[in-house]
Amino acid sequence: MRSLILWGTLFLVLGTVNGLILAKERTLDEGTSILLPLAEGNPRSQMQGDYLDLRYRLPRQVHAAALEGRGRVVIALDGSGVATFRRPHRGEELRSDEHLLFYRKRGELRLGPESFFLGQAKAEQCAGARFAELKVDREGRNVLVGLRNTDLRRLCE
Repeated sequence: MRSLILWGTLFLVLGTVNGLILAKERTLDEGTSILLPLAEGNPRSQMQGDYLDLRYRLPRQVHAAALEGRGRVVIALDGSGVATFRRPHRGEELRSDEHLLFYRKRGELRLGPESFFLGQAKAEQCAGARFAELKVDREGRNVLVGLRNTDLRRLCE
């Protein structure tokens, strides 16, 4: 009986992890590329390695008090793929130029990944980052793809 419980638990854990990985891979393959402007002065954190702390400008455009603890906001993309806030999503149909972006509210509004691991010798390469490039699926789930500079050229992945 113990081995049945052990194998069942192992199967459940591995199945869940693989499902999450497949969902991220699907977002990378089928998602829309968007660029989220970064706030000025993104500090590097070296507490647990060399990370770039990602803080986005978009939350400043959103009246966070009107939002629940988690949900989705509607964004629009300009010709370069840079996102701007339109409104909170309340289940309405989206126009052709609109996309969803998932958020969490923990004190402040969180729209995407909060840090980017720089790795060895990438600190200088990523120093001029002004945009975070994300792949976003139809439901607003996102995956960080890389960072871009003011000319929208890819700096690091």
